Amino acid sequence: MLSRVAERIYWAARYMERAENTARMTRVYGTLLLDLPPEAGVGWSHLIDMTGGGNGTLAGKSDTDRAKLRYLLADDVNPGSALASIRWARENFRTSRDLIPREAWRTVNSLYLYARENLRRAVLERHRDEVLGTVMKHCQQVRGLLADSMTHGDAYQFLRIGRSLERADMTTRIIDVAASFLMTGRSELDRYRNSLWIAVLKSLSAYQMYRQQVRRRVVDRDVIAFLLQDTLFPRALGYCLMEIDHSLRSLPRYEAPLRGVLRMQRIIGEIDAQVVDPAELHGFIDATQLDLGQIHEQICLTWFLPDEAA
Repeated sequence: MLSRVAERIYWAARYMERAENTARMTRVYGTLLLDLPPEAGVGWSHLIDMTGGGNGTLAGKSDTDRAKLRYLLADDVNPGSALASIRWARENFRTSRDLIPREAWRTVNSLYLYARENLRRAVLERHRDEVLGTVMKHCQQVRGLLADSMTHGDAYQFLRIGRSLERADMTTRIIDVAASFLMTGRSELDRYRNSLWIAVLKSLSAYQMYRQQVRRRVVDRDVIAFLLQDTLFPRALGYCLMEIDHSLRSLPRYEAPLRGVLRMQRIIGEIDAQVVDPAELHGFIDATQLDLGQIHEQICLTWFLPDEAA
């Protein structure tokens, strides 16, 4: 398998996962904001932080809610918008379509055409649920077609690694922003704290599984422990690392990236979310993000840049 083909497959999975994550979070967040008064201090800027936009992303643009939503969903300049992610996923799948099922390629292409025509409508509240729901269903359909109709050889393992690494990255971002906002003792949030943590879970499609697994009311530290350490829920960090571990072992020369994954699994297994304070948690998440970046770099050096790895 050519290194450039492996890289395209890897990034196609990452971009597809990123698009679905952005659509889901925007949908959940929009519903949440309908129930919160302005004095709660919750706005679309927090969602931009979760997606990695950070400060200054709207420099030179209007600071309205509509401008922020357009930036998140359909901005041609923002490389992390849902539309840009779908465009890049389609391009990577297009140049690798001899490796993926024809039905999956057709669904990816249909998703791009739909997103190009409709994602800008999702800026408006009356269209948001319909458009984002359709985007999510298309992404899930592509994932199902790939899982059920593609040989689980090297190409599929790169898909699986890319998807799991992107999920791990997004889960840690959500935990970091949520914890820094909700665990700082702000009294004005006391009435809404439970609703906000439920929204955090729903932004990862985790609410129902959390209730089944934890079996008590939504508590901040229980949520953090579940999203960091659970090895049964597919969007929990512990599960994502386990998936990457299994896929790496199916590939040749996996030793270097696997060392980073095993180190992360050990560290995550040792953290006690019930006693860690918000400052320590923030530092831990920062370190986790750096570790995920290093795993990505090792994957690139091992398989995508073979001359540099030699």
